[in-house]
Amino acid sequence: MAKEDIPRLSHLDRPEKLEDLLKQDRDDDCLSCRIVGGGAFLGLAGYSYISGHQQLQAQKAAILASKSRFGMRGRSAAITGLSLGLAYLGLYRLFK
Repeated sequence: MAKEDIPRLSHLDRPEKLEDLLKQDRDDDCLSCRIVGGGAFLGLAGYSYISGHQQLQAQKAAILASKSRFGMRGRSAAITGLSLGLAYLGLYRLFK
């Protein structure tokens, strides 16, 4: 091992620049990783939307009888919003 290969202590004490780290991290995302990750988010979005609304319809009588201030409309909007957020993350993961 040559003496030039050994880094100096002053070089090791300096923090790395954030811009350099982000440039290095940007290129390690393979196509199959993006497809699997994006597909997982999109699948989860579809599953949460369908199963959430099915459960909401199954519990409709109990929800209306409870006189909760979060009625059917609020709960439906929450399920739809969650599903849209997951779908957005899936599309972002696919096409980023």
